[in-house]
Formats: sequence, structure tokens, C-alpha cells
Amino acid sequence: MTSAAHRDRISTRAWHVTAIGDFHPKDIYTTSGILDDDAPEQAGIVSSTHVRDGRIRSPRIGGRTPGGGPLSRATLKEGDLAVVLVRRTGETAIVTAEHAGWTATRSIGIIRAVPHVARWLRIWLQTSTAKARIDEDVTAHVEPTVSLDTLRRMEFPLPPPDVVATYHRAFGILEELILLHGEAARDAVELADAIHEDWSSTAAWDTRPLREVAKAKTGTGSARALASDANGLGVDAVTPTDLFGLMVPHVERFRLSRPPDATEVWPAGTFMLSTRPDGAHIAVTQHPATPTRCVLAVRPVDDIDGWWLLHELRRRSNDITQAAQGRNAREISARAFSRLSVTWPDSSTRARFHALADPLHAVARQLVSKIATLHDLRDALLRDISAKAAVVMARDADPGEEHVLPTRPSAIPPPREATGGHAPGWFSEDPWGPE
Repeated sequence: MTSAAHRDRISTRAWHVTAIGDFHPKDIYTTSGILDDDAPEQAGIVSSTHVRDGRIRSPRIGGRTPGGGPLSRATLKEGDLAVVLVRRTGETAIVTAEHAGWTATRSIGIIRAVPHVARWLRIWLQTSTAKARIDEDVTAHVEPTVSLDTLRRMEFPLPPPDVVATYHRAFGILEELILLHGEAARDAVELADAIHEDWSSTAAWDTRPLREVAKAKTGTGSARALASDANGLGVDAVTPTDLFGLMVPHVERFRLSRPPDATEVWPAGTFMLSTRPDGAHIAVTQHPATPTRCVLAVRPVDDIDGWWLLHELRRRSNDITQAAQGRNAREISARAFSRLSVTWPDSSTRARFHALADPLHAVARQLVSKIATLHDLRDALLRDISAKAAVVMARDADPGEEHVLPTRPSAIPPPREATGGHAPGWFSEDPWGPE
């Protein structure tokens, strides 16, 4: 490829501004799911809670056979773009063969388009520009919700198919590495869990109240008064939200911070713990940190006991939650926590466990650090796309610049959201529908 051709490939000269509503219904079809979101978890159903990190992570339990029921407008097909419409608005995933034939709930929007458009929309909806546009139209009568009409009207820059393919490949590699590193980190911690479970159940060890083996204190202050710290100069401020949904009990850095002179700063290696009905959620800090309201800071009396204490707390997750108070078991006091008892073997056993668990946690920490770097690279790519989008949109807004339209004339009315039965074009006119 010549240098001139390379410049053309990475420039925005061939990009043009469009919207889903500009396309003919045969080129892009949009609709939403039909099932209630409070339906029992079962295989064959995809809801907004299953669309995470660019993938559909759905249950593998009983119920209906995927693809076994009648086809409807909410039946997912390989290549569809599933968009979250409620709560985590704008999160997306491309439907793979694994979930083709499954049925979407009402919290999912479905965009069916030619592959390069669907792939580009999945990337574009992750940019800060797209998120800001969605936030403008989000309603929150009960939960944050975005409508399909907003997605249809939202303008976006569309690169040529070969440029989309390059971005799609880059994001695919990043996401695959993030997934692989995450699974390896989880396996390392789960191996330490298994060793701890075996050791704690093979002998009649003593039990000790937590107040004798650890010190704990409940955090103060609201997350609303805190700010993100892009420069990393402040002290990590840990909120309950930071602890929920972690794959492993290690976090490279937390979202929010307090000034370096903040009171109640705990050193690196402190356990930050929060509860909710599904159990206790714990992370080990990598930097000095301070807990906010509903977060408990915990440290062992002797650092050599840290890994035994961590895995004992993970094993006693439900017991810790039962000691919590407040709505949804979200308030755990240091006093109630310290009254709980834990299995506590002799010092030599705890030291041997530390020797086994420490390398496993070191691997997990290293992988978490790599994941953070990959996320930084992904975010840099998204910022670059937003910058290019600003150039393209400013250019196409210039009356003197010719506006490049999609292959279909925009005068054709955009598709209406189907409300029941088979959507227009879903079978007879949709070129990507079931034959």
C-alpha cells in the first residue's frame, strides 16, 4: 500500500454522517424485545443484565430450548446488534451463533443491519460522544431508559467498510485479551479458594472472633462529594459500587479519589468490603485508600495472615451479609463484623497457606494490571474515534460540503417499531431474516 493510499485509509475523507433512520428498512431494521424483564432466569432468554463487556453472558439453566419456540420480532439472529435500553443504556453486543434463536426481553433493542454497519454501531455506541447523546434523551421515571427512536435519530459518522473492519479487528483483539486475562486471574484466585476450603475442612481448627485477628472500621462520606482523579494524585476512595461484580478481589485503581491529606487513609493491602443480599464483596487495595459510607476497611492484625483471612471472609460471605442491616443488607458495621467468628488454624498452617496463596494472588494482580492497560488502550481508540467524528460532523454540517447519503434515499420513512406479531419485512422482505 502506498503512503498516499495509507493516508486515505486512516483519514476521515471517506467518512460520512448518517443515522439509522436514513437507511431503507431493508438495510436496517430495529425493534425491541417482547418478554418481561422479571421473567425467571432461563436458557433461551436474553435480558439487559446479560449484555456486558461486549458479550452476551446468559444463564445455562433449564427452561425452554433456545430456538425451539415460534419465531417473533424478538427472536435474535446471528449478527444482530443487541442494545441495552434500560439502566446501562447503550451497552451493546453482537449476537453470535451461540445465542441465535434466543428471545430478547423488553430491555433489549435489536438492530439488524449489514455486518459492517452493525459492527461500527457497536463500537460507536461506546464513545463518549454517543454516550453523551444518549444521556440527553434518557428518561428516568423509574429507571434510566433510552428509546429506540433516540437510537434511530442519532447521527453518527460511518467509515468505509474496510476501515470498519480494521477497527472491528482491533477491538476484537483487545476484548479477547481482556477476557482471557480475566479468566486466568479468576482461575488463580479460585485455586486459592479451593486450597483454603480443603485445609479449613480437613481438621478441627479453632475458631476466633474477628475482633481478635483483624481490625475493621466503617467508612464515611458520600460518593457524590467525590471526583475522578485522572492524574492519580489523590487517595483512592472506595464506594460499594466499586466492589460489586468484580471477577477477582483485586482492582488496579478505583474510580474516585479524595485529597492526599484525607483522614482515615488505609495502606495498600487493606481489604475493602461491602455487602448486599447476594453476599459480601471484597477487594484488596493496590494503593492507599479510604472507604466511603457502607464500605468496611479490614486489615489482619498480622500481615502474614492476610491471605487466610481474605479467603475465610470469602468463604463466610453469606454469614457476613446476615450481620448487615439496612435496606438490601447494605450497611455493615465494624462492631457487627467484629463479632463474627472465623476458622483459625495454628500459625504454621497459616504461614504455609500464605506461601501457597501469595504467588497465585501475585499472578492475579499482574493480570489485573494488564487488563487495566488494555482498557486504557481501548479508551484511547474510542477518544480517537470521537475526535475524528467531531471533524466529520463539522465538515458535513458545512452547507458548502456535499453530504454523502447512504445507498438508499433518506426520504424513505424510517421503520416503525413493531408492537406485536411479525414485524414488516421480518420474514418476506428482510434479506437477513429466516428463509
